[in-house]
Amino acid sequence: MRIFTSRAAKAVCLVALVAATASCGLPRSGPTKREIFQGSVLKKGDAFIVTVNSRVTRVTSVTPAFGFSSGFQTAGVIGSDVIAPGDRLGLTIFENVKDDPLLGNTGQRVSQLQEVQVDGQGYIFVPYAGKVKASGQTPDSLRQIVTRKLDTQTPDPQVQVQRVAGDGSTVTMSGSVGAQGVFPIERGTRTLSAMLAKAGGVSIEPDIAIVRVTRGNKSGKVWLRDLYANPSLDIALRPGDIVTVEPDNRAFVALGATGQQSRVPFKNQNLSALEALAIVGGLNTATADPTGVFVLRNEPAEIANAVLGRKDLTGDQRMVYVLDLTQPTGLFEARDFLVRDGDTVYVTEAPYVQWQKTLSAITGATGTASSLANAGG
Repeated sequence: MRIFTSRAAKAVCLVALVAATASCGLPRSGPTKREIFQGSVLKKGDAFIVTVNSRVTRVTSVTPAFGFSSGFQTAGVIGSDVIAPGDRLGLTIFENVKDDPLLGNTGQRVSQLQEVQVDGQGYIFVPYAGKVKASGQTPDSLRQIVTRKLDTQTPDPQVQVQRVAGDGSTVTMSGSVGAQGVFPIERGTRTLSAMLAKAGGVSIEPDIAIVRVTRGNKSGKVWLRDLYANPSLDIALRPGDIVTVEPDNRAFVALGATGQQSRVPFKNQNLSALEALAIVGGLNTATADPTGVFVLRNEPAEIANAVLGRKDLTGDQRMVYVLDLTQPTGLFEARDFLVRDGDTVYVTEAPYVQWQKTLSAITGATGTASSLANAGG
């Protein structure tokens, strides 16, 4: 009877010691599942805790709304041969005389005017023809104008006009492109995708590439993948456009019993909770609780009301979405639930892990005490 009482007393003491040790604040990766649930509005906290299901997934599946306004999409392709201020032209003039040509030296029937600059008002100067309005003309129409002006001074002149470079109709390519610089809008580069190809494509992963076009005080952007998949997004370019390729700057934070704890950039346009866990190395098999996978975010009132079936919430709401991977559909829910920019993905430790730490602390302390007692004896 005394032995039983002694053992029972020891057991009670051990339980008390374990509880006391656990309450002393042993090291851990974050709050427990119970502590997170204590923050629920149902328990006078300030967060709504929601179990993820197919309805919640549908309501919260929000992706960045990129695209071009109608002003970008309805702008037609400009004629690549239309001359604009800033363009450089090449003129070749053939004269039907040998002894005393108008433009060349004696015996020189062909005269070349290379790199003729179209000034800011759209004019060029041609000897003996004077100032000629070139802006708005095609090379062929300008050829006819120059021919008429020279025809009265030299017999039967033949004129050729070439657009050497489209400096007046250019697009600036910047950011993560193969070659940054100023590129002319030419016959083969009149659309966004063609100009990207001319600039050497993108220098970052296509899945995270965003293409922004700035035109005056307006701007629009699309995912690179969407640009190639949807021809309607391949807008016509205009002189002065600035095309910038930039990486997706969205990220989420991974904490708790995962393979990696850090701020993690998105790897593609849509990122599911399951993919987010995979990126950080999955659950820590030694410590993670698969029933305690949480996604924390500040949710706009519109979405929060839809998730909770309410209409009275205003302003951003703190939401904690719960994923239980042990449920029959748990992995499917994690596969379909989208992580958004700024989310925190947190995995709690399994309950037994804390007990293991507590027992290790006790047995470690007991072993140290015994060693000191033996040394003192």
